[in-house]
Amino acid sequence: MSDVNDALSLIKRGADELLVESELAEKLKSGRPLRIKAGFDPTAPDLHLGHTVLLNKLRHFQELGHHVMFLIGDFTGMIGDPTGKNATRPPLSREQILENAKTYETQVFKVLDPDRTEVCLNSAWMSELGAAGMLKLASHYTVARMLERDDFSKRYAAQQSIAVHEFLYPLCQGYDSVAMRADVELGGTDQKFNLLMGRELQKDFGQSPQCVLMMPLLEGLDGVNKMSKSLGNYVGIAEPAGEIFGKLMSVSDELMWRYFELLSFRPVSEIERFRRDVEGGRNPRDVKVLLAKEIVARFHDEAAADAALAEFEARFQRGVLPDEMPEVEVVSENGGVPLVQVLKIAGLTASTSEAMRMIAQGAVRINGEKVADKSLELEAGDVVVLQVGKRKFARVSIV
Repeated sequence: MSDVNDALSLIKRGADELLVESELAEKLKSGRPLRIKAGFDPTAPDLHLGHTVLLNKLRHFQELGHHVMFLIGDFTGMIGDPTGKNATRPPLSREQILENAKTYETQVFKVLDPDRTEVCLNSAWMSELGAAGMLKLASHYTVARMLERDDFSKRYAAQQSIAVHEFLYPLCQGYDSVAMRADVELGGTDQKFNLLMGRELQKDFGQSPQCVLMMPLLEGLDGVNKMSKSLGNYVGIAEPAGEIFGKLMSVSDELMWRYFELLSFRPVSEIERFRRDVEGGRNPRDVKVLLAKEIVARFHDEAAADAALAEFEARFQRGVLPDEMPEVEVVSENGGVPLVQVLKIAGLTASTSEAMRMIAQGAVRINGEKVADKSLELEAGDVVVLQVGKRKFARVSIV
């Protein structure tokens, strides 16, 4: 039983909710490798650290000896997941889906063990289902039950359109679990309705219902919104080493602990020791460096992580970047804010005209790089360190 408890402890690390824990304990007691499923719709060509929260958890299951099924939703991606959307999401073309899927296959193996990973495409069974099979699948759920889903109910109450094909998405995701005979499905907290759909359909098809493990949604660099390429607050796992390192060093000291919990493979006891060290006076930047190096090494290598640290120190830390600086949020109404306005709002200049003079004099830097363009705008989701002269600094988030 202690082995089962140890396994559950690792599985639940960083998780938001596990349904149903007693069922998973029974599955673990069986001693057979469990079939672990996580699906990703290839709606964009690159993965970011937000996606790796699920990948990291899949890696944990692999370490416990279980069979991981990485599902690329090439069929469901053409429907478009309505989760969290207040309007119908335009579906992608078959060509876009396949192109994005190719990049997913190479990127995921930066985290997962390729020898213990089965890559699946849900078109393999969804295309065979056909029109008659889709109609039969739709008969398993009612419109009333669909409208229990939060985003559907809000849109219905607001008299916003809901396309019929959007009702098919959760059914298709649930049917994936049937076709894959999943024992456990992983997903974000915003996927709860879809994940539970898998349990219901498996019961209808005479299968043992899957357990559901929900992981938190990782906040982006702004510390507020979910990490997203569309918001610009993301760290892409295919980005250059120096870019990843610099972005991670820009996160707030508070957000750093969230990233440690969800992204680091370090033991929980070691992370707790880091926290105690910081509370005892250790500079949090020193601990943040350890996180940044770990992530860069995972997606590049140790040499790249060392080089990124050296580059960062050369640019910021040699007598340039202070240990503490004001943290300022600037609201963007139209997706961007002129740098000269940001400098004024952050208190780094007294006026926009002074900001323009300082830029002309070469006294303004963004993340250590000198700025020459007076018309430069910062975009929503940007998190940057601004410097004016030798002594004025601020960490600014555009929200």
